[in-house]
Amino acid sequence: MRQSRFAISLAVMIAALFAVSAFPDEGPLDKADPKGITSDEIIQRFAAKEKEFKLARDQYTYRQSVKVQVLDGNTVAGEYQQVFDVQFDDQGKRMENVVFAPQSTLENANLEMDQGDFEDIRHRLPFVLTSDEIGEYNILYVGQQQEDELHCYVFDIAPKEIVGKKRYFQGRIWVDDHDFQIVKTFGKTVPDIHPGKKGKDEHLYPKFTTWREQIDDKYWFPTFTRADDILHFGTGDIHIREIVKYENYKRFGSNVKITYNGQEVEKGTNQKSPDQKDKPQQ
Repeated sequence: MRQSRFAISLAVMIAALFAVSAFPDEGPLDKADPKGITSDEIIQRFAAKEKEFKLARDQYTYRQSVKVQVLDGNTVAGEYQQVFDVQFDDQGKRMENVVFAPQSTLENANLEMDQGDFEDIRHRLPFVLTSDEIGEYNILYVGQQQEDELHCYVFDIAPKEIVGKKRYFQGRIWVDDHDFQIVKTFGKTVPDIHPGKKGKDEHLYPKFTTWREQIDDKYWFPTFTRADDILHFGTGDIHIREIVKYENYKRFGSNVKITYNGQEVEKGTNQKSPDQKDKPQQ
């Protein structure tokens, strides 16, 4: 995954779009238009809920565990692990406390992670698309689909353009038709970085799926991310597997008010969605 960064051409961005054109099987996709609401109205509603969700999640503590593996057949050739708690200090400032971080062995498989990989794991795998950000994306309604016990509207999204060194999400999202919140994402972070004329290294990113579950009967927070992909480096293919878990969500006891549909959310307990049993396991 680690490679250096340089300017991205439009051709690279288009290539990345086609790289996520094949999605996991989700059963029949009903391509009919939504009833009683337009696709644009759905986008506006879920983007507004995503903004509420983003603000709310910033007021929760949780534990995040990360495992990245390079596979040679069924053998783990290299591995990176880290477990950290997202907490608040005495002044209410958000902080991370690493509780488990063994020595990485990814170098044994000719791979290493850099700051971009760590930022993706923390901020882009649990993808959020708020009303402040929808203008940066092309969002295409593709139909309706059942996701476990949820009926969802399905959208494909891709950045309109790559600006500077900013990174984006590209793929597919599932929006619950009741709460109008994203409950699942599939895709990848873009752009990939390919060698230039000066022999720059590559930096490639795997496709991933992130599932959310309902917390405190209000917000659909990310709880599980899985990637299992072949990265086609110029020096050869590398099989990557990633598992990221987000556990033990608890609202921080601060003076900050969290609102939902215009009303303050009472501090509650961690509630899991009824479809948790169907999530893939490590």
